[in-house]
Amino acid sequence: MRSTHIAILTFEGFNELDSLIALGILNRVKRPGWRVSIACPTGKVRSMNGVVMEAQASLEDASEADAVLVGSGMLTRDVVADAALMSRLRLDPARQLIGAQCSGTLVLAKLGLLNGVAACTDLTTKPWVQEAGVPVLDQPFMAKGNVATAGGCLASQYLAAWMIARLEGFEAARSAMHYVAPVGEKIEYVTRAMANISPYLHDTPETSLVGV
Repeated sequence: MRSTHIAILTFEGFNELDSLIALGILNRVKRPGWRVSIACPTGKVRSMNGVVMEAQASLEDASEADAVLVGSGMLTRDVVADAALMSRLRLDPARQLIGAQCSGTLVLAKLGLLNGVAACTDLTTKPWVQEAGVPVLDQPFMAKGNVATAGGCLASQYLAAWMIARLEGFEAARSAMHYVAPVGEKIEYVTRAMANISPYLHDTPETSLVGV
């Protein structure tokens, strides 16, 4: 049985939409051995709106995961300023798929994972990412190789779909998006989502994209 672990980095002050929308969509893959975890620096973290969530994995677990998503939050600048915390993040696009949402893009920038690559982020985080030397694109999703970024809370769906497409194939991603899309609008939602990620997949939509 092939095992796949996806860790969603979730810090104090996290944005629920980033971590939990991705969690829900990624868990539409029901293959045995497929595991999606909320990975936190402590046992519990509190969201920007006061929701307390227990960690399912540690940052060290995330560093060993097959894929990692970095969620955003109100305290991301505190996260990147914490040298001890950042030293626990040993992410490597040579062996992992890595995605970041909104201010999570700043984490990737500070880890040196966006060198020479334009990225997506939210409007609030944009100047901080630019100060870190990373050009910011006016679009919801961008990927180069094994690293992807998204801007805007609801763009988390694109990160999740991209990650499923890379790991399980295009049709698996399409199926996951179809499941979560609103009734009566499924065609429009799925079409838009797949159009956003398709240019950044290694193969054409008709071929298998399984594996990193």
